[in-house]
Amino acid sequence: MRSALVLAAAGTAFLAASSLTAQWLNYPTPGVPKTSDGKVNLNAPAPKSTDGKLDFSGLWEHEKNMPCPPGGCADGEVGHEFVDIGWSLKGGLPYQPWARDLVQERRSQSGKDDPGSHCLPVGLVKMHTSPFLKKVVQVPGLIVILNESNAMYRQIFTDGRPLPDDPLPSWTGYSTGKWDGDTLVVQTNGIRNGTWLDRNGSPLTDEAKITERFRRPTYGHLEIELTVNDPKAYTAPWTIKMNQFLVLNSDLLDAICLENEKDISHYVGK
Repeated sequence: MRSALVLAAAGTAFLAASSLTAQWLNYPTPGVPKTSDGKVNLNAPAPKSTDGKLDFSGLWEHEKNMPCPPGGCADGEVGHEFVDIGWSLKGGLPYQPWARDLVQERRSQSGKDDPGSHCLPVGLVKMHTSPFLKKVVQVPGLIVILNESNAMYRQIFTDGRPLPDDPLPSWTGYSTGKWDGDTLVVQTNGIRNGTWLDRNGSPLTDEAKITERFRRPTYGHLEIELTVNDPKAYTAPWTIKMNQFLVLNSDLLDAICLENEKDISHYVGK
């Protein structure tokens, strides 16, 4: 899909003015480190922000390592976590009995009730694993993650504020971050009941608390360690690790689910 969008955007731009590039999709990313022979060096040290902390700014995509699941996805490949968030855990996710039954039912229905398939926000976990690109914008006291899927956004406050005690549930929750050396530790609460963590339908309830540990070991690599503590849906907290990789010389493209949407009426399940 992204390749098709790029081609369409490029064609539109050419018709408008042949000297312009399509939505900056081929505009060089500034400040990219180079090797002595002039090649891009994605293994260079990660940049620092004005306050001396690691800077996560950039355009990122989730690690891709498997084909699209039945029903398709936004790109030619997805990561394992998009389909099964707990694939790397021995024995899988520690579901409560009701949650295990629910996942089996959702899988038997080919995920037809996935909120993302109905053009609703997918929540912060699937924002990480989605094949759509994410742009991180970091300034002192705040990190904003922009997602090209449905033009979604997420705020992570690093200004020292506490999490709200009784928040109105929201699609991505409420997030605050503190630095532990070069690792940003982010705590999130206030997540809406009924969120899906993956295409299999692993549930997240309004009792969930999520902890993320963000690291940027090199210029081109972002590591995210994610811990879910949701006693309503799982018998114990669980932790996974995900990889994101920097995308150069590109930018976000609008991908609005409801624009010319023609699929939902065909989601019939079994």
